[in-house]
Amino acid sequence: MLSERIRSERAQREWSLTRLAEVSGVSRAMISKIERGQSSPTAVILGRLSAALEVSVSDLLAPTAKPAAGSVRRDDERSDWTDPETGYLRRQISAPEFGADVTEVLLPAGARIGYPAAAFAFIDQLLWILDGRLTLGDGSAVLQLNAGDTLQLGPPTAREFSNETLTPCRYVVVVLRKPSA
Repeated sequence: MLSERIRSERAQREWSLTRLAEVSGVSRAMISKIERGQSSPTAVILGRLSAALEVSVSDLLAPTAKPAAGSVRRDDERSDWTDPETGYLRRQISAPEFGADVTEVLLPAGARIGYPAAAFAFIDQLLWILDGRLTLGDGSAVLQLNAGDTLQLGPPTAREFSNETLTPCRYVVVVLRKPSA
């Protein structure tokens, strides 16, 4: 569960709520509500928390129960998370112990999701557009990605994922953790 995972990551670092609030830019009150399961974070808040904890959003949303190697995970066993503000849906495809985080994303028409540069500082990321059109604000550049396009993201920068069309955009995100220095 997301609330338990955030609390666990904070506890592993021996951080107080105040410390996580300072590092993430998310209010202490909001973090407390999330950890108690009283509030679901937006994608923006989740991005800030993942950046502060140096854990990918996929890692924060991954189920704690790990399936046995070689076992089939059924569609209804996957971990889904929906941003309460925009309807942005993340569906975890890969199991936690797999070498890469593979996530399917459904970005509703008109939705925009922004992440700070720090959210990309410790990962490499590849996007593969399955359906629709994604507009990616990549620092000062704006890229238009259509169905079938792939993009390996470059150095960390603030990014905004937006769907400026009237139909949903569906894409896959593959994340690899960079080796620690």
